[in-house]
Amino acid sequence: MTQIRSLAQPVHRRPGELGVHSLDLFNFFVPDANDAKKFYSCFGLDVREEENKLNIYTQGHPHRWGSVVEGPHKKLNFISFGCFEDDFARFRERLSTRRIDLLDAPAGFESNGLWFRDCDGTLLEIRVAEKSSPNEKSPVDNPPGTVGKANAPARSRVPFIRPRRLAHILVFTRDIAKTIDFYRNVLGLRLSDRSGDMIAFMHGVHGSDHHMIAFVRSDAPGLHHLSWDVGSIQEIGLGAMQMADKGFRAGWGLGRHVLGSNYFHYVRDPWGSYAEYSSDIDYIPVDQDWESGDYPPEDSFYVWGPNPPEDFAFNHEARS
Repeated sequence: MTQIRSLAQPVHRRPGELGVHSLDLFNFFVPDANDAKKFYSCFGLDVREEENKLNIYTQGHPHRWGSVVEGPHKKLNFISFGCFEDDFARFRERLSTRRIDLLDAPAGFESNGLWFRDCDGTLLEIRVAEKSSPNEKSPVDNPPGTVGKANAPARSRVPFIRPRRLAHILVFTRDIAKTIDFYRNVLGLRLSDRSGDMIAFMHGVHGSDHHMIAFVRSDAPGLHHLSWDVGSIQEIGLGAMQMADKGFRAGWGLGRHVLGSNYFHYVRDPWGSYAEYSSDIDYIPVDQDWESGDYPPEDSFYVWGPNPPEDFAFNHEARS
């Protein structure tokens, strides 16, 4: 077993609050790892073959955001959350008090974190980790054009778009209300906003984007999309063109969400889920109590953009 490293006392945290600070790692199965390597490399991510899995990084950032493993079909395997070192024992006590069974780490993932299942059966881990969620709103660069000059670059000279970090994930769940309660009472996340029993967005109490994880109702658990932060609307558009040029044309965008406020373009992956280029999402600082709202469907999805694909919210893992 690996040992928990002693980490420097964090600066960005809310005193007295027990809550995970980051979505540390995602993991899911795909039928063909070569398809995953091609897709995420074209998307602009740093994909490395390490220890019989594909580990996903962003260019120039040391954090491993996720991993992909070959399996019989696409399936969400687990989600790992990071906590501060001095909160680890308190999380263990909380799980014990709530009579949540601790499990062994999955095969091939050596970890002495706390492994357990959520109310929907999805495998989770709480581990000691450095805070990878942002401590402030990520910068954006959408400047107006300069008068008296041509401002658009030649298409042949546009840069290859590389996301800066994982922004959030959206997963399917059978029961929105139960899921909100579980992630609030066990992991210490807070509700940002919701739309009835259809979708909910949750953030970290120690400072995070409007949502580090979101949930949408389905008849089975599963992964809907991974969202990756970029620096501008221009980069979203260039990323969408970058993927289209590589043959990945199916998706949804350009548009702007209501809840979270981020601009987006989704690219459909080979398994029917999505990777999202996202920019300028709302940020909830460590010292603010966000007033959550419950919005009707027409005021909770997107402000503007093309109509989404009819199967945008289809859960392909439900039939696996």
